[in-house]
Amino acid sequence: MIVSGGEALVDLVPAGEGCAEGSTSDLLAPRLGGGPYNVALAAARLGVRTAFLSRVSRDRFGDELVRRLDESGVDTDMVQRGPEPSTLAVVSLDSEAGARYSFYTEGTADRFVADPGPLPEDTAALSVGTLGMVLQPGAATYEAVLRREHERGVLTALDPNIRADMIADPDAYRARFASWLPSVRLLKVSVDDAQWLAGVTDLADVRAAARDWLAGGPAAVVLTAGGDGLSVLTASGHDVTVPTHPVRVADTIGAGDTVQGALLAWLVRHRAADLGALSAHDWTEALSYAARAAAVTVSRRGAEPPRADELPPSV
Repeated sequence: MIVSGGEALVDLVPAGEGCAEGSTSDLLAPRLGGGPYNVALAAARLGVRTAFLSRVSRDRFGDELVRRLDESGVDTDMVQRGPEPSTLAVVSLDSEAGARYSFYTEGTADRFVADPGPLPEDTAALSVGTLGMVLQPGAATYEAVLRREHERGVLTALDPNIRADMIADPDAYRARFASWLPSVRLLKVSVDDAQWLAGVTDLADVRAAARDWLAGGPAAVVLTAGGDGLSVLTASGHDVTVPTHPVRVADTIGAGDTVQGALLAWLVRHRAADLGALSAHDWTEALSYAARAAAVTVSRRGAEPPRADELPPSV
């Protein structure tokens, strides 16, 4: 089983077609999301048993968030409920359909998640990230779960999914990020986020930073570069890049989350807990699978990961 831990929230997304940057005429439509929430949806829809760990409001948005998990086949036994409101994210799209976010998080339910104790014995992988690793006191809870599950041999995965406006002290966050790496086996990070984390701009420097992160603990660092494809650098020396799957992009909301969920689904289905044992061919297969899944997500408005039978054929 895969466990995804972190926030669930409501994205308020431009509803109309003419929603390029600077548009003020479009209404906002609610879309259920949140990075870790989308990871859980993606993995479950691809046919791998998946559970979601979070605290979700008892308001109407919260009810809809839980209902969507149920409909997607996500185990909700570890979803806690509370009277606090749901987190909101106002989304704007740039001229290339890239998403930017403004968050409303004060006193919201996901910040107050309680430590569930050891995860179920059949947990094969744990994924954490995004605001769940930023907003206290919940961030400390997810950190504790990450460290504990790594110690007992679970495949641990981290997607920082940086929301810079929500990080009051970047240097403190970067130090915390470095402290997580010994407990992380798979680090998935966008090139933009890697640039922010490492304080660099050149792609060569990003790859150098990825190698430094490998030295800190992870067995593999997956870099996503939007339309320029996906790459992995591994501690065992592999360096593999695959292209994105060609598709007409509606927006990029949930693309990286789909990559994370699909990667974990592939790894768990192939019983590949030992990332160091994977060959270059294995990584090509895994990354290509994730790219195909993400292509479906970006072809739709909002974060709507595909089911297994919706994946395009490999090319």
